[in-house]
Amino acid sequence: MSQAKQHIKNGSCPVYKKCGGCQLQNLSYPEQLKYKQSKVIRLLKRFGRVEPIIGMEHPYHYRNKVQAAFYTDRGGRIISGVYQSGTHHVVGIDSCQIEDELADKIIVAVRRLLPSFRLTTYNEDTRKGFLRHVLVKRGFATNEVMLVLVTGTPVFPSKNNFVKAIREQFPQITTVVQNVNPYPTNLVLGDKQTVLYGKGTIEDVLCGCRFRISPKSFYQINPVQTEVLYNKAIKFADIKGNETVLDTYCGIGTIGIIAAKRGAGQVYGVETNGDAVRDAIQNAKANDLKNIRFFKGDAGEFMQSVAEEGDKIDVVMMDPPRAGSSKEFLDALIKMSPKTVVYISCNPETLARDLTYLTAHSDYRARKIQPVDMFPHTQHVECVVKLGRETPQG
Repeated sequence: MSQAKQHIKNGSCPVYKKCGGCQLQNLSYPEQLKYKQSKVIRLLKRFGRVEPIIGMEHPYHYRNKVQAAFYTDRGGRIISGVYQSGTHHVVGIDSCQIEDELADKIIVAVRRLLPSFRLTTYNEDTRKGFLRHVLVKRGFATNEVMLVLVTGTPVFPSKNNFVKAIREQFPQITTVVQNVNPYPTNLVLGDKQTVLYGKGTIEDVLCGCRFRISPKSFYQINPVQTEVLYNKAIKFADIKGNETVLDTYCGIGTIGIIAAKRGAGQVYGVETNGDAVRDAIQNAKANDLKNIRFFKGDAGEFMQSVAEEGDKIDVVMMDPPRAGSSKEFLDALIKMSPKTVVYISCNPETLARDLTYLTAHSDYRARKIQPVDMFPHTQHVECVVKLGRETPQG
């Protein structure tokens, strides 16, 4: 824990207050863990004992996905960085203590290349200009790097030369994608994209499984702690070898694929994002798994139909977005009545709300509550909860 014990005080990051991304940099890392532990206990102690939070040994440069907004100031200087919290003001950042160092260097290099190629930055007010955002994803296990250039127009002068120039500086880049987003929106990525170099995807290894990652697909941003979190979730699922597992909000299939590889009898994954489902299917093939199938659709509706048909699901794995689950989803879960529910949450507030609903409307009770620090120096904290029925059925 030598590095983890370092105190990150207010002065160490020059844009700490302007950026707003790392809300807890005024605390040492042990103090951050104590703060997060007490927060989870306050919200969840009524459901059961909260285990000690699992922190990182080296809580720096853990983000494998880095994105930067681009802007030209009144003096004609190109700035790349992040939007100040709650605004569209770009705070210039060249390096960040929680972002992958190689990704930061690539973004700075892109910024410096723009003038020599006479490429402008996008202006949100006039809706004119070229480069809006740069997104870099890196597979920490494979060292494959994806560079995504998000542009306001599909017209990209000298694109081949630009790609050649950035790859001369960073041969680690294995694919380059142009994503076009001409709309006034807070979303970074648009609908249309063109592969300029490589396959358009990268791969990473997590818990012994290979995963294909595309520009739009969701993949956990801290692979070190994701392994900790997912291993705990699989342990909570208590897979013996013949269970049928349903992976809801499955994304590119990470949790379900790990469950399938760890010996589940049959796994089903459900996800609304079509790009993610395509990646999930490829990921299952890449891991040579025959005991997993993926479906595009709403997880709640899928569970409702399974319950109505009388099909038996033993374990439901759920990893909803920060907003948590809907009442419809939870009602379908109760109706399906699996033996075990493993709830992975990135928001203890909505987790507490959903657990309140589940325990009030069913005989499900929390058996284990495990916080994991996925995002050091920020206020966010992840939890995995094992739920079982008070009166086992069947």
